[in-house]
Amino acid sequence: MALQTYSLDREAQKLVLHYRDKNVLNESYKMRTTIAYGLERFWGEHLRYGLDSKEGQYWKAVWDTLADKLLKPANIDLPNDQIDLVSPHKNKKEKNGNKEKQDKNNTEQIKEMAKKLWTFADEQPENQRIALAVLTQLCDCIVWWTQRYK
Repeated sequence: MALQTYSLDREAQKLVLHYRDKNVLNESYKMRTTIAYGLERFWGEHLRYGLDSKEGQYWKAVWDTLADKLLKPANIDLPNDQIDLVSPHKNKKEKNGNKEKQDKNNTEQIKEMAKKLWTFADEQPENQRIALAVLTQLCDCIVWWTQRYK
């Protein structure tokens, strides 16, 4: 199944409508500008916010849409590991054995995902360019819908 461009717009609209009432649509503009720094940095933004934040969920939802709904049907397997994430905004003084173990596990998962993204870029440069082009178009559509629904 080949990529169908109209699905970009449809998926972008779904994302914007889903997150419209969560006060995170300004992230749409940040997403569009982050693409210039590459797939690795775009993917990592949800980690900065944490998945318990609305912003982190929005970034992750865009990545999941790109990987699973847009690229996978076109036979491009963009890495999309799920990270057992503890928010960086949680109480930082809370340092017990379990949290430290969890942090170490998170770091290893993050390293592994970053390695997969760099390997994807090195071993499949054409697919990397396609992924970046599709992400760019997806974010352009997200910005357009954001401007309409804000």
